[in-house]
Amino acid sequence: MGNSRAYPVFRTTDAVEAWTQALRLKALLEERDDEVILMADLLTVEDARRMAAVLPEAEFDYADPRVDPVTRDFLEFGMDISAAEDSVLEPELPLAVLHYVQPGTVEDRFVRAVGKGTASIGRHGRWPDDTETDSYGVAKYDGVEVLFNCDDVSWLQPADHHTVFVHVGKWGDLPRAEKLAAHLGSTVLGGAQLGW
Repeated sequence: MGNSRAYPVFRTTDAVEAWTQALRLKALLEERDDEVILMADLLTVEDARRMAAVLPEAEFDYADPRVDPVTRDFLEFGMDISAAEDSVLEPELPLAVLHYVQPGTVEDRFVRAVGKGTASIGRHGRWPDDTETDSYGVAKYDGVEVLFNCDDVSWLQPADHHTVFVHVGKWGDLPRAEKLAAHLGSTVLGGAQLGW
């Protein structure tokens, strides 16, 4: 039980640069999960259309739950984003998507499709044991995540930049985070946050 601790280790206004640095960290994982987690909030019609083109198999939903005024049942978004008229799609916004993909399939296109909303790419894995820092990898907690247009892994602090996080054990592991940040020529940019 529990959550990882996520440390911010790189920040930039260039989404491609953030993704490139996340890939450099991902390469250091000793083990990697078979799936990549993609999430995004879509604020504009253009954002929704770009993301639907990148993730045609994904299920899109309302970013904020909507309730039928009569039945009080939760409403599901079921519109075909690519076929809907702008005037019909606009009132349905904001939308959200959570989708799992095979590594190396759509991530680069996902990064280019990110609009103004918060988005993330996460990859679970296991950091190698490091006796120098007395750090031991834990597959349940370790990994790399890049947050677009956001400063925290809880998506509560929208920003005009992108932040790369390293996830480590549930008790935190600042020495490992510092070493991973140094690999990027950076430093740890803030305290540990509650991760996945």
